[in-house]
Amino acid sequence: MYIRVSLLLFLLENVAPSDANLFTRGSDTILRTASRVRHNAVKRSTGLMRDLRTAYHGVLVDQTDSGSGGTYCINVLSNESTLNGGSGSGSSSGGISGGVGGSAVASGTSAAVPSASSSAEASSPWKLQQSYEGNTFFGGWAFFTYTDPTAGVVDYVNGDAAETSNLTGVNSAGNAYLKVETTPVVTGYRKSVRITTDFTYTKALVVLDAVHLPTGCGTWPAFWSNGPNWPDGGEIDIVEGVNDYTNDQVTLHTNTGCSLPTNNTAQLDITGTLVSGTDCSVSGTGDSGCGVRATQTDSFGAPFNAVGGGVYAMNWDDAGITVHFFNRSAIPADITTGAPQPTSWGTPIANFPSSSCNSTEFFYDHSAIFDTTLCGDWAGDGWNSTGAPGQEQSCAQRTGLATCEEFVANNGAAFEEAYWEIKSVKIYQTS
Repeated sequence: MYIRVSLLLFLLENVAPSDANLFTRGSDTILRTASRVRHNAVKRSTGLMRDLRTAYHGVLVDQTDSGSGGTYCINVLSNESTLNGGSGSGSSSGGISGGVGGSAVASGTSAAVPSASSSAEASSPWKLQQSYEGNTFFGGWAFFTYTDPTAGVVDYVNGDAAETSNLTGVNSAGNAYLKVETTPVVTGYRKSVRITTDFTYTKALVVLDAVHLPTGCGTWPAFWSNGPNWPDGGEIDIVEGVNDYTNDQVTLHTNTGCSLPTNNTAQLDITGTLVSGTDCSVSGTGDSGCGVRATQTDSFGAPFNAVGGGVYAMNWDDAGITVHFFNRSAIPADITTGAPQPTSWGTPIANFPSSSCNSTEFFYDHSAIFDTTLCGDWAGDGWNSTGAPGQEQSCAQRTGLATCEEFVANNGAAFEEAYWEIKSVKIYQTS
């Protein structure tokens, strides 16, 4: 390692007097101090940030992968609203949307970290654009802090509050987690987390590798892809379910004019089953869209967690939108090596062909989103419901309480399993 003169001069100007002798302590101390100065510089001014980048030039070595053209880096968020999830409304280079009824806006470009060799990537048309994993997982996400647009009884907290409350972090296995508050009794709403990528995309292959999903009565977790000005830019629910469900549900929510071409699953060439009609529009379905339920009984909830999770892959291209699921023991090697080949994956859970729902007319400028809400328009309204896989008995019967809201407020221990544990989220594009 070498330290350029520009860094030394920068530190002499910016460190506190107590750090004036840091240069006698070795390069590790210099780097730690530089890191602290960089953190403070982000909050003070963008001009100082430019100076810091100049100073760092001699320390951070460009590690470009010849196969992908990516550079190993860590995202530096350009405003405090993004860094700690404040409710300010800045603007990002690609723009992000928070979904129905609100938006979380941030700036910056997150790390694009190639995970495959150049030879492996060369065999796949899909090139890695963004990778969120390990200690840098939360770089490049904005924390949504508005009222839950689906009427859930949650208080979405900002990044600082989530970390302080241990609702977010990275565990000893190197996996990111997002939790729900487990305080025994709350007088208001339970704290939870909703995050949205700064990076936006039109047409992509989004691959989620998760170890654990939130589950249990009152929970409504989702991993989804969402466009601006809902429902104009469309919504693709990749992972979603409520309460004790065991089977994932994939759903589209769109403007008028998007539909499935048929309700015949053989003609659609899917393994899933339709849970509603063929109309995908919000206006024509009372917001419910067109949903397809997986037949795999370990694709959601407690059974998913019991097998160590698995991988969901949403492929959005000119032909349409498909979603596949693979449990931990059946993940294709091309996904593991970072050279995905969707055409080799077999029949998907869900398939929404462009023939009856143009994939770039009804869907554009998407961001990926994680959230866990409680009760609300689905988990709450379905409190007395039975019949869905995993929900042979209603939550009202299982808990002995008449309402979801009463259960959530008074049973914090019930939400010990209401957490996401995520190995990675990877977003690929062909160009």
